[in-house]
Amino acid sequence: MSSLPVGLFETDLTGRLLSADDSFRALALGGGAIPLGSAPWGNAHPADRAASELAWLTLRESGADITLVFRVWTAANKLVWLRLDAVPKLDAFGQHVGYNGCVADVTEEQHQREISERLTGLLSASPDAVLIIDRHGAPTFTNAAARALFEVDDAVDLVREPALRTLLQSLRDQIPREAINHTHSGDWTGEAIYRGPNGLTRTLNVTVYVQRAPDGAIEFWAGQMRDVTTAKQVQNELTHQATHDALTGLPNRVLLLRTLAESLDRARHQRQQIAVLFLDLDRLKDVNDNIGHDVGDLLLATIAGRLASATRPADVIARIGGDEFVVLCNGTIDEQSALEVADRVREALTGRIMLSGVEVDLSVSIGVALSNPLHPLEPLPADEAVALVRNADTAMYRAKRRGRSRCELFTEEMSRAARDRKSLSGSLEQAIAADQLRLAYQPIVSTHTGRMVGAEALLRWHHPDRGLLMPSDFVSIAEESGAIVPMGDWVIRQACKDARAWIDADLVERTFSVHVNVSGRQMSEGAFVERVIHTVRELDLLPQQLTLDFDEATLYADQPTTIRALQTLRRFGVSLALDNFGTGVSSLTALRDYRADTLKLDGSIASSLGGEEGSDPIVRSIIQLAHALDMEVVAEWVTGPDQLYRLKMLGCDMAQGFLFGEPTTAEIFAESARAGRASTLTE
Repeated sequence: MSSLPVGLFETDLTGRLLSADDSFRALALGGGAIPLGSAPWGNAHPADRAASELAWLTLRESGADITLVFRVWTAANKLVWLRLDAVPKLDAFGQHVGYNGCVADVTEEQHQREISERLTGLLSASPDAVLIIDRHGAPTFTNAAARALFEVDDAVDLVREPALRTLLQSLRDQIPREAINHTHSGDWTGEAIYRGPNGLTRTLNVTVYVQRAPDGAIEFWAGQMRDVTTAKQVQNELTHQATHDALTGLPNRVLLLRTLAESLDRARHQRQQIAVLFLDLDRLKDVNDNIGHDVGDLLLATIAGRLASATRPADVIARIGGDEFVVLCNGTIDEQSALEVADRVREALTGRIMLSGVEVDLSVSIGVALSNPLHPLEPLPADEAVALVRNADTAMYRAKRRGRSRCELFTEEMSRAARDRKSLSGSLEQAIAADQLRLAYQPIVSTHTGRMVGAEALLRWHHPDRGLLMPSDFVSIAEESGAIVPMGDWVIRQACKDARAWIDADLVERTFSVHVNVSGRQMSEGAFVERVIHTVRELDLLPQQLTLDFDEATLYADQPTTIRALQTLRRFGVSLALDNFGTGVSSLTALRDYRADTLKLDGSIASSLGGEEGSDPIVRSIIQLAHALDMEVVAEWVTGPDQLYRLKMLGCDMAQGFLFGEPTTAEIFAESARAGRASTLTE
C-alpha cells in the first residue's frame, strides 16, 4: 500500500490487526513493524489504552460504527492525537467477520476543541454577559450572566425576548457604520442604554466583535456586556463631589473656572462681555468662633439660597472658599448692569438674620470685574478665567479696605496697586534681615507738668528702591502675609532696647514708658506673650515701662487668644493703651469689657476743640468716663498751644503731636531728651 495521510487497517471480530498499510504504520506505530494480532491502539499512551479497549468492546456489542480518539508517540518523540474510525466487515453470507478502519492525525482539531471547551467554560463563568448571534440574529451562545441580564432561562426564550431586540437595535444605531460595512472582521466598544424586562434602565459597557467570511459576509456577532449602571452612578457622584461644595451644593472653584472659561470663549466669539462678582462675608469667623460652626454652616446655606433669589436665572453661583462666593453673570451685560446686580446681591445679604434662635448681623463686600471681549493678547480662556476671578477678588479687597458692606468695580489702577502690594509683600520678608526697618519716636508729654513721660515708637521702612515708606504703605500687607509677627517682634525689642539706653543715660525719668502699636494678628500668635515678657526681663525693664497700643478693631474681632494675651500681659505689669478711641462703633463696649491703663483719644476728635463742631463736651465726657475707670487719657494730633490749653482744662492727662516734636530717630530723640532734661534741671 502507498503512504497516505490516512492510515488503513483491517481487524478480526476481537479488534486485532489482520493487516495495515504504511500510513497506518507511520501514524499509529511510530514507523515500526505492524504487530499483527494486536489492537490498533496498541501503541497508544498508557492512559488511553484501557479506555480504548473498553470503548471498542462497548461499541462492538451495540453493532454500531466505532470511533476512538487516543494519543500516540511519534518517531520524533512527539505526542499526537489520532482518531480511529471502524465499520463492520461482512462475508459473502452477510456474517460479521471483522472491521475495516482508518486512522487520522487530529491533533490540531483536538487542541482547538480543548481550547473551545475551556473558552466556553470561561465565558460561562464570566460575570460579564456574553452573547453570540448568527447572521440571522438568532443567539447561538449565551452564558449565565447574559441570561440573568435578560431575565430568561435559556437561549430559546431569549429569541422571543423584546428586550434583546431593543438592545440589538440600539447597538445597530450606535455602532459606526464603517464597523458594520467594513469587509474585515473587527470590534467596537462603547456604551448602550438598555431597558430590561423589569422596566429599569441600565447602562451597559459593550464590546461587539464581528466575524466575517473571506467574501466579507457576516458569519456571526459576539458581544460582551457589563452592567456599569452602579459604577456610572458612583462616578457621577464622585464627579459631583469633586466639582461642587458639599455644604451648599453650589459649584466649587474647579467647576466655576471651567464654566467661566467656556463662557469667556463663547462671549469672545459673540463680542460680548461677562461679569464676575466676588463676594466675601464680613466677619463670618466671628460667627464661627462666638456662636458655633453649626450656625456658621447654616448661615452659608442661607446665603446660597438668598443669592439664588437675588441673581438672574442664567447666572452661575459658586462657593470657592470658606466665606467666599462668586457669581458669574452670563449673557449681555455692561458695567452699569453688573453694578446693579452686585448692589442687589449686597442688599439681599445685608441686615439681621435669625438662625436657630440666634440673631446674626450679616454684611458682604463685593468686587466686580468685567471681561474684555476685544482683548488684544487673546489669552487662553482658562487663563483669562483665572485672571478675571483674581481681578474681582482685588476689587473685593478694595471694598473691604474702604469700609466693608460695599461694591467696588475693578480698574487697572487696582491691578497696578495689587501688583505693587504683591511686590512689597515679597520684599517684606527680607526687610528685617537687610536692616531696612527703623523706628521714629514722638514724645508724649504731661499736660500738667510739661515733662516728657513717654514716646510712641513709629515704624519706618527704608526701601532700597522706593525710599522711605510709612506704616500705611505696608502694615496691612504685613498682616495679610503674616510678616507682621516677626516685624512686630523686632519693633518691640528695638523700642525696649532704645528705652533701656535712654534710662541708663538718665535722659528720661524712671516713669518713662515707650508705646508700641500691636495688631490682633500679632497677639493671636501662640508665643507672643512669652516673647514680650522675655524681652522685658532680658533688658531689665520694669513691665510698666512698655505700653502696648491696640485699637478697637482688635477688640471687635473678639479673638479669644488676643483677649487672653492682653489680660496676661496686664497681669504681668505691661501697660495697655486703647488707641484711636472714638472712631469705632464699639467704643463704650470696649471701655466696659476690656480694661486698659491708658485711653488714647483719636486726633480727629481732639483737633476740633474750640471749633464750631463743639467737641468740648464730648471730650470732657470721655475724659471723665476714662478717669472713672482708672484710666489716663492721651490726646493725639495736638498741634497748637490753644488746643493743649483746652485739653488741660478738660482734664486730659497727656498729649502727643507735632506741638511737641515730629517723629525722629532714636539718636535725635536722645539729643532732644538730653536738652530737655538739662533745661528741667536748671529750672
